[in-house]
Amino acid sequence: MKASTFSLLKLSLLAASSLLLGACATAVKPTYVSPTQYQSLNCFQLQSEYNRIQEYLNNGVQPAKRTGMGVGVGLGGGWSNHGGWGIGPSVSVNMGQSSNTKKTEIARLMGEQEAVLQAAKFKGCPMIPRTAAAQ
Repeated sequence: MKASTFSLLKLSLLAASSLLLGACATAVKPTYVSPTQYQSLNCFQLQSEYNRIQEYLNNGVQPAKRTGMGVGVGLGGGWSNHGGWGIGPSVSVNMGQSSNTKKTEIARLMGEQEAVLQAAKFKGCPMIPRTAAAQ
């Protein structure tokens, strides 16, 4: 009886870890980009912009590493060890890197491509969407 319980537990852990790992490997979905920024372009320019974005995606996206430092000043309150409460100043310093990852950059670029296609459709342009080049 213990052996079947143990194998059931192992099977449950395997299924749970497979689901978690599968959730991390989801496909990148485009973020929303307004097509209004492409309204002033003609059909040729729209196709060229679409192709430029696709070339960037095909060649591998490398988001710029942005580092920064932030300083915050505020007031904090709380209870003291001596049975009272009080308000005092607080200063926090934060140094780090932005969350601009490869996936967020790809999602932004895919959103730009969708916006270009929407602007082209609105203008009646015959767009030819390109995909990744066969290697």
